Formats: sequence, structure tokens, C-alpha cells
Amino acid sequence: MVLAFDDNRLALALFGQYGQNLALIERRLGVTADSRGNHVTLGGPRDACEQARRVLETLYEHLSQGHDLGQGDVEGAIRLAIAQGSLFDYADASGRASFEEINLRKRLVRARTPGQDAYIRALRRHALVFGAGPAGTGKTWLAVAQAVALFERKEVDRIILSRPAVEAGERLGFLPGDMREKVDPYLRPIYDALFDLMDARIVERALQTGEIEIAPLAFMRGRTLANAAVILDEAQNTTSMQMKMFLTRLGENARMIVTGDPSQVDLPPGQTSGLSEALRLLADVEGVGTVTFSNEDVVRHELVARIVAAYDRAGASAERPAPSGERGNRKREGGA
Repeated sequence: MVLAFDDNRLALALFGQYGQNLALIERRLGVTADSRGNHVTLGGPRDACEQARRVLETLYEHLSQGHDLGQGDVEGAIRLAIAQGSLFDYADASGRASFEEINLRKRLVRARTPGQDAYIRALRRHALVFGAGPAGTGKTWLAVAQAVALFERKEVDRIILSRPAVEAGERLGFLPGDMREKVDPYLRPIYDALFDLMDARIVERALQTGEIEIAPLAFMRGRTLANAAVILDEAQNTTSMQMKMFLTRLGENARMIVTGDPSQVDLPPGQTSGLSEALRLLADVEGVGTVTFSNEDVVRHELVARIVAAYDRAGASAERPAPSGERGNRKREGGA
């Protein structure tokens, strides 16, 4: 199969520096992709070549619209092609040709995995959404993107971003500086997402006017959060009472997003994570959306997905009880 692209400059960007985008497509889809000028020759199984064709044409259209192309975009297009299936069952269950998007003034944010796609749809549909899963799946980044979109469309008056600081007890007194200097290091990932998704001058002005508020979880007590997009990040480190307190802050015309990784709880041993409890208690509550990510949704670096999978396998092995024969042998060895 031979593909030709009209614009040589865009074709060069499509193939990637030293052909790295083609190399990623080859590795993930099991095809060969040889470029010559503005042409690409695909080789391999018929279905895999068809998927590679859809990936390349989707990315070329993305470039034609004036957008930059990063490795994450390539990975996202590959995952979309895989999710859509083979040449013979191309029309996926939803009948959609692409993942969901969030349009911001600064940039276009597009889901890169089926999990992220479901997450964006849940964010649009529900007043309260839980996003739970491993690091690198884009839970916080997409939550901030949705909050920024609501703010830019004037659907909410402000954005409120919160995290538990240090630990569930939030003992900040030993840290130097005023309160903002104490909590800023723990909220840095949220700042990074804001500046990535909004113009820096707008962010700074909104922070000064209070239209964007970033505060530790303890500061939420006693408030009613109305006409706001509210995000609680790293929610696995909340206690049961803290989570209940936060969720009951939801006011009129407010959207609330709670994100966290239940596998990375920093609470003292024996203390229940507020996130895990909320996911269990609110699973069937009307108006609450829950999206659970897996290592298949990791978008940071392909090695991160393998790391997460390795830890998951190790955790599953540790929880699996040893065969009765092995337990008996261990007892005899201990008695000897």
C-alpha cells in the first residue's frame, strides 16, 4: 500500500524527525513503513496496513489544520485506530470517527485513549465526576482542561483547584513562608496544567482577582462552592471525613471533578482512603460519573505503561494466597 501526501513540508512533520513517528507506528501496529519524499509504502497484514493508513491520514489532517504534532498525538491516533478495529469492522460501536475534544482558546485538547474519551464525555454529562487510575493517564490535565473550557465559555464564574497538602493531616506549620509559599510546592502540577492550557497573562490575572483559586483541601471547610468548576486532585490521600466534607461543598451551577490513584495512598496504615470509599458508596448515585483508567490509558511515555503493569502484576501476586502445600512446608521449615 502506497500513500502520497500533497504538502512536502507537512509530510516531513508527519513522518517525524529521523522517521520517529513512522517507527512508532511500525512498532505498535506491526507494519513496515518506508518513506521516500512525500510517499510512504506500508507493508504487513492487510488489517494492520489499513489501521496505519487511517493513522497517517488522521495525523496529516491534524497538521493541515495548523496544529503541532507530538508523540502523544501519534500514540493517540494509533490507539483510536486499534479501538475502531480492523478493516472489516471499522464502524465502532459508537459510530464515531474520532475521540472527544475540548476546544480552548490556546489549544485543542483531544482524548488519546478510549479511557480519556469516556472521561471527557463524563465531564460534559455529569455534575460530579470521579477519575481514578494510575499516574500518567491525564486525569488531572483533562480535568483542568474541562474547567478552563467552562470558564472561557462563561458557564462558570471561577475555577477552584485543591489538593490535600503533605498528607491527610495537612500539617503545614513546619514549612517556611506564608500560606501560599507553604502550599505551592504541593499544587505545582495544577499550576503546570493551567499555564499549559491558558495564556500565562490570563492565568496570573485570574489568580490575582480570585477567578482562579488554588488552595489546600482544609480551606474548603464551611464553604459553598457555587458557579464554579471545582477540582480535587490526589484525592486518594483524603480521609473519609475530608472527602465527605469536600463533596458536600457542591453548590448551585457547580461542576466537581475528583481525581486520584487508589494504588498510591500515603495515609497512615489502617486508615481508609476517602477516594476508595466514595467510589464504592457513590457507584450507583444518579448524577455521578465514574471513569476508571488502566495502564492502557497511560500517555506520558510508553515505558510508564509497562512500569504500571509490572507493579500491578507484583501487587496481584502478593495478594494471591500461597498453595496449601507451600504453606505447610514453610511451617515445617520454621519449626525446624
